[in-house]
Amino acid sequence: MAVAPTNSNRVFALIQTKDQGSLWRSDDAGFHWKAVNYQRSLIGRAGYYIRIAVSTGNDNEVLVANSSFHQSLDGGQNFQEVRWGGDTHDIWIDAANPDRFVITDDAGMIITTVHGRGFHRVTLPIGQMYHVDVDSQTPYYFYSNMQDDGNMRGPSVPIDSQETGWDRHMGGCESGFTIPDQADPNIVWATCYGDEVTRWDGRTKTARSVSPYLHTLDSPPTDIKYRCHWTAPLAVDPFDHNVVYYGCQVIFKTTNAGQSWTVTSPDLSTQDPSRIVSSGGIVGDNLGQFYGEVVFAIAPSKIQRGLIWAGTNDGQLWYTKDGAANWTNVTKNISGLPLWGTISSIAPSNFDPATAYIAVDFHLMDNRDAFLYKTTDFGKTWKPISSNLPKFALGYVRAIAEDPNCAGLLFAGTGNGLYYSLDDGGHWTALETGLPHAPVTWAVVQKDFHDLVISTYGRGLYIFDDITPLEQLAKSHPDAPTVLFEPRPTHRFVRGGQALINFSLKSAPKDPVEIEILGPESKTIRKLKTKAHVGINRVKWDMRYESPRLIALRTATSENPHIWQEPRFRDADSRPITHWGISPAEVGPMVAPGKYSVRLTVTGQSFTEPLTILPDPRISASEADIASSVKTQLRIRDDITHASDVFNQIEWLRKQIEVIETMLRPPKKKEKEKPPSAEPDDFDEPEPAPAEDEAQSKRKAELLKTVEEMDKKLQSVELKLVTPSQINSDDKYFVEADKVYLNLIWLNAEVGPGGGDVAGGADFQPTDTALELLQAIETELTAAVADFQELIERELPAFNHILTENNLAAVTAAAAASSGTEK
Repeated sequence: MAVAPTNSNRVFALIQTKDQGSLWRSDDAGFHWKAVNYQRSLIGRAGYYIRIAVSTGNDNEVLVANSSFHQSLDGGQNFQEVRWGGDTHDIWIDAANPDRFVITDDAGMIITTVHGRGFHRVTLPIGQMYHVDVDSQTPYYFYSNMQDDGNMRGPSVPIDSQETGWDRHMGGCESGFTIPDQADPNIVWATCYGDEVTRWDGRTKTARSVSPYLHTLDSPPTDIKYRCHWTAPLAVDPFDHNVVYYGCQVIFKTTNAGQSWTVTSPDLSTQDPSRIVSSGGIVGDNLGQFYGEVVFAIAPSKIQRGLIWAGTNDGQLWYTKDGAANWTNVTKNISGLPLWGTISSIAPSNFDPATAYIAVDFHLMDNRDAFLYKTTDFGKTWKPISSNLPKFALGYVRAIAEDPNCAGLLFAGTGNGLYYSLDDGGHWTALETGLPHAPVTWAVVQKDFHDLVISTYGRGLYIFDDITPLEQLAKSHPDAPTVLFEPRPTHRFVRGGQALINFSLKSAPKDPVEIEILGPESKTIRKLKTKAHVGINRVKWDMRYESPRLIALRTATSENPHIWQEPRFRDADSRPITHWGISPAEVGPMVAPGKYSVRLTVTGQSFTEPLTILPDPRISASEADIASSVKTQLRIRDDITHASDVFNQIEWLRKQIEVIETMLRPPKKKEKEKPPSAEPDDFDEPEPAPAEDEAQSKRKAELLKTVEEMDKKLQSVELKLVTPSQINSDDKYFVEADKVYLNLIWLNAEVGPGGGDVAGGADFQPTDTALELLQAIETELTAAVADFQELIERELPAFNHILTENNLAAVTAAAAASSGTEK
């Protein structure tokens, strides 16, 4: 129903009936009604979405949102479909401006301020993900299905802020499972509602429908041979990737890529006819989401061939030990289990074939408690392990997962969050860092990377990088005041790679803690400092050596004498040389694969653990190639530091000279401002400054000339390292050829990390051209350094003598190591 905001007597009622829908209108506040429209599309899929709204500026303009979007301009008598949304849920109209309204649909929301003549689409981070899986690539990919979108996969180590490397719509659809072939990640299996199974080949980016039966979209479950749920389960055999299982009320099996299927189980449900019915409602909505008496989970064991567990959405639990030829029902062995639960998740143990964990969800039966169980004897007996999981409206458990690297470390996804147990379900702790409260629908641990990957129904996908601290806590239960966890082996990924350093503290230290990275020869190659807190702390190391020291400009520029008044440099002691694209290359090189150490120092006490950097298996470069690349980048880094140190010493000298020049220059005459109405005699003339004698003025002028000449000599050395335009610290000025400093930074980008539009080459040996260019640039740098040394050694002492003779302080160069900035 909707009341016209501009005319409260006008009321609309949009009504659905079994055979027809109708729009009714009252113009006397509901005392009398008349049907004004029988357009059937106005009640399209009304059980799922239906909304009517009246414009805040015109009581004849009526909007209807459902599977399409409709607009009437004559009080509902005639509607036309407008392309303002699809699968549309809601409408909001600005009470003060009828041209401004918002429409929400399955893809997000659209906003208009021009009455629908144009829209701005807003995509919100509210992805409803059904499940998630991972493959065994390096780096691994995650796989999932998103409601109202489709399935997808993407790299676990992001390449950039976009979706580079992602694939979308790989067969399947919004619901169901998307599972990679662990032996060949080019092959991806997926399910969808309506008994749809697909097999996608990443080499050709094509999907093939390989369903075992009819496409059952629209069908009530009583009218079809096989009942397949909205999220029908799918599993690839861990021991034979050619064997794939798919569940309806029976389990199907294919061994030939879906070319043919065989039924390999009996009906595993209770087969209760009272539960095998149409969706209900005024008009049915049979997409499989309401199907009862179906298989809901299939879970093959990864350590015992032929062992498969299966569960249904009517509370039945089965297993087979012979590859699905014979099945055993163990439901009755679960003491205290209520009826009609959904076996939503099964986790066969990675360590003991007789052990398995199950999550049973009863929230559709309005029982919101957590139901988790464990067996250690193939289902003969079961132990509840829900222990201290909270009991509240969203406390039910959707998913259970075991860490394949650590027996007893479990993860449970509930209707509102994620929990972990270090003691095989004896006690549970909320895992909340960085994770918003949302239903956690699935969880999986990627074995090689020690990552926990989860799907949520409402906040998308999350990766908890590196759960080795939890694994080590579960295995050894350390209780020391300070614990430095052994870092996981980390791959040398040039793009997106990082090593995670984890430590726990029982008390927070007053001063920052220091972390040192030690190279193979136990020499410190990087220092990191961080403020630490009680509990587990994490520091990210980008696997790089220390960055070069950079140029820090301290003097004004003739082209921009007001540069220090600019907001970006106001109150600053120095300013950098800025140029588009160079920032990523102002870093040290990424270390080569090998053995390193991490040293943590807290309040004077040090702790050390080994850290292994693994090669990226995707690249073809040899160990010698990478070593050559790192060696060359270190050489470039040191050259940048050398150039910066020389330049910064000159800047310290020139800054002092700049002050002396200001002292020696004659003061500028300033006219006193007078009000416009002032008369010439209204103000006294200012007292003149004491006059200097002619000899003193001449001496200061000669001294100023000497100082300016020294400044020019120093600046001439600077301009062998940088260009005049770069001294202005402008980002996008492309006016003259670079000198030593920027040529080194751009060469570092070429050989190493890239920058701007330079791709980089840290995964390859340096090119011959790069080495030749480096030699040429170093020759120019050597010449500039020699000129500086000559000035320092031969001319600066005489210059300082002149200054002291004239009662001025001598100028000095700052220590090189402290004169620049480090990135």
